[in-house]
Amino acid sequence: MNSDCNRLGNGRNLFRIAAVFGWVLFAQCRPSSTDEAMTHTLVPDPTAQPIDISIPLVAGEGRTSAWYVPPIVIEPVRANGFVGSVAEGGSVNFRDIAFNPHGHGTHTECMGHITEVVHSVNAVKIPWLMTCDLVTIGPAQAENGDLILDLETIQAICPSPAEALVIRTTPNDLGKMMRAWSNTNPPYITAEAMAYLVEGGVMHLLIDLPSVDREVDGGELAAHHVFWGIPEAPRPQATITEFIYVPDSVPDGPYLLNLQTAPFENDATPSRPLLIPASKRQTP
Repeated sequence: MNSDCNRLGNGRNLFRIAAVFGWVLFAQCRPSSTDEAMTHTLVPDPTAQPIDISIPLVAGEGRTSAWYVPPIVIEPVRANGFVGSVAEGGSVNFRDIAFNPHGHGTHTECMGHITEVVHSVNAVKIPWLMTCDLVTIGPAQAENGDLILDLETIQAICPSPAEALVIRTTPNDLGKMMRAWSNTNPPYITAEAMAYLVEGGVMHLLIDLPSVDREVDGGELAAHHVFWGIPEAPRPQATITEFIYVPDSVPDGPYLLNLQTAPFENDATPSRPLLIPASKRQTP
């Protein structure tokens, strides 16, 4: 299976394929001190629709942004008498787009984000369908006043994380869809909490914040380094997806995840994660 699988069809069609043909994924539960390991089958709900948790890229002011980037620009090409705008008399709409994948909208990144060699996220073999847990976390306040997702909080909420983990933080107002995050010191994940997730087997982490690290940290990027194992034990197939938005109407729990990525040869690319409602069924 190659990375092209991430871009097959739209979310609704993928869901129908999974539901009609009865495709399922198997999640191995972590055994406790008293119980043996149990295998569960994660079965898609055929009556539900996939849930798009991406924030779209939209030109102009008042849209989600971070890292001090200017607004997205989408404008018609103008050259040698040609104008790429039907409204302005052109035959087609033909527009240039200027944006930054890290600073605008939902994006998925690989370890090339923090390595000297800029590895491409397009080379990551993301499973086209994977087990996923959605959890809601209220950040704790650190001694310095920062809001953090710390080890104690994440351990309590994620005792046995799946291959993919989607984190929705509170408060969770619709303003996240349009917020300018620069110079706001958003919440972030501590290195200790990230190490716990890595040890728990999380390969694909999705979060509704602009970064898993502190906005200004002197370039340390501790959580990024822990997640990708840089430099001691690199994890080239692991990804982080930032700037998602999960409405409050979507309950916490297990899902299937289809993480669609645009084929940019870059450390990060715009992405469209789809949550597919599912339920766990214990196998004998």
